[in-house]
Amino acid sequence: MTRATPPPLPPIGPRSYDSEMPNASRMYDYYLGGAMNFTADRELAERAKTVLPCTPSLARLNRSWLRRVVNVCLDEGIDQFLDLGSGIPTVGNVHEIVQRRAPQGRVMYVDYDATAVTHARKLLKGNENAGILHADIRDPDTVLEAPEVRALLDFSRPIGLLMVGILLYVGEEYSPAGLVAAYRDACAPGSLLPISVITTQIVAERDPVTHKQILDLIAVYADASEQIRDWSKADLAAWFTGMDLLEPGITILPEWRPDGSLEADNDSEARLLGIGGMGRVLS
Repeated sequence: MTRATPPPLPPIGPRSYDSEMPNASRMYDYYLGGAMNFTADRELAERAKTVLPCTPSLARLNRSWLRRVVNVCLDEGIDQFLDLGSGIPTVGNVHEIVQRRAPQGRVMYVDYDATAVTHARKLLKGNENAGILHADIRDPDTVLEAPEVRALLDFSRPIGLLMVGILLYVGEEYSPAGLVAAYRDACAPGSLLPISVITTQIVAERDPVTHKQILDLIAVYADASEQIRDWSKADLAAWFTGMDLLEPGITILPEWRPDGSLEADNDSEARLLGIGGMGRVLS
């Protein structure tokens, strides 16, 4: 019997402007109160808010977690960062957090959306220690070997490798575990790798109503250029293979080293939907 040939994977690579197709990073910008989004993004984001009203709060919880993990990296003496899937710059950007505490700290953003890249280049003009690469994080060879990345970051020293809220858009067909391993293996021992994703696992056990809403949200994103993937704690734990998991391990985002200054409403529905952890690259 002849086996059917599986359909080819959608192409990867940087994206050009497309104002007609809703884009996840521009929708995220809209949730956070930004202005770098189009009508199609706003319309789908409003649909998302209709099925899951706490969606903007979930975005702010993830943004707050980003700030905390960057500060943990700085506390550990790390002063250079590779921010994968950075999205559209908004208040509290990584380079602002880093350079406030370490003026010579270096940050390289990576995103495949032309809107994010164009806006970031304007924002970073004149900042010699920060830049953005227009590339797809699902192509680690291109990202890691890009001349601008190699010129800014020293991979012989520890790096803060940020995968905050990006792998929830990467399907199993692109092997998230393999992507994490490829980036991890390029980093020096002592590098720190925080990862956050969305999960339905916890809310399914505690809140059936919100569980139905998050499933509806995932369905809404079928009409966006990026779809939301539902990952479990076990999935996340497997991605940290080859690393030491920092305390408190994998938790819901508000419980991961809270500092009393959440950038969100911290409502009960949103707080159960995002999980994260941070691994240290071993020698």
